[in-house]
Amino acid sequence: MTIRVSSNANALARSLDDFIKRQLPFAIAQGINKTAQRVAEAESENIVQTLKNPTPFTRKSVGVRRAKKGSPTAVVFMKDITASYLQPYETGGVHKLPGTALLNPKDIALNQYGQLPRGIMGKLRGRKDIYIGVVKTAKGSINGVWQRLDVSRNGGVRKKRVAHGGLYDKHLGALKLLIRFGDALPVKKQLNWGKRAKQIVDQWIDRDLADALAAARRTAR
Repeated sequence: MTIRVSSNANALARSLDDFIKRQLPFAIAQGINKTAQRVAEAESENIVQTLKNPTPFTRKSVGVRRAKKGSPTAVVFMKDITASYLQPYETGGVHKLPGTALLNPKDIALNQYGQLPRGIMGKLRGRKDIYIGVVKTAKGSINGVWQRLDVSRNGGVRKKRVAHGGLYDKHLGALKLLIRFGDALPVKKQLNWGKRAKQIVDQWIDRDLADALAAARRTAR
């Protein structure tokens, strides 16, 4: 997911004196870099506005490879890891899953970003009170991570547990669903990464180049 910011300044060069022409490649690079930075900042803000409470890693995933005097093209890019799971927000499709199934939290503590803590599945697999697999319920089979509850098997406690979202399995005992496994869901939001970048380039590139050239003129004096 990259955006290239460049400009053809040949027309400008024909109207400039020799000193400014020598400074022109540097000035062009400066102007392009200023526009590219605008694009990067806007795309970072776009991520924050589009996604629900993204992590710092996701928020800081946009970078800029700056234009140079001999290479007047700047590249605004998204880091590969982030781009891999945000790609559907640009092209459409389903969410990229971190594993073979969507982990849908049900009754488990989440981190400050509303996500399952890193490595949670490994920790749960090592607990004796955890069952991972399919449980048949009155509404159908549910595949997920279940916590075995240490409760009495008498009918009163069992009914109370069911009333609070749990269930009782004759083989596994009283259970609470912590995480439900599911299929990847369609992405409903769009970043419009390319469209937003083009709008900013069209709006600012001429002004940023003009400012950079004006600064070069002032230096010449």
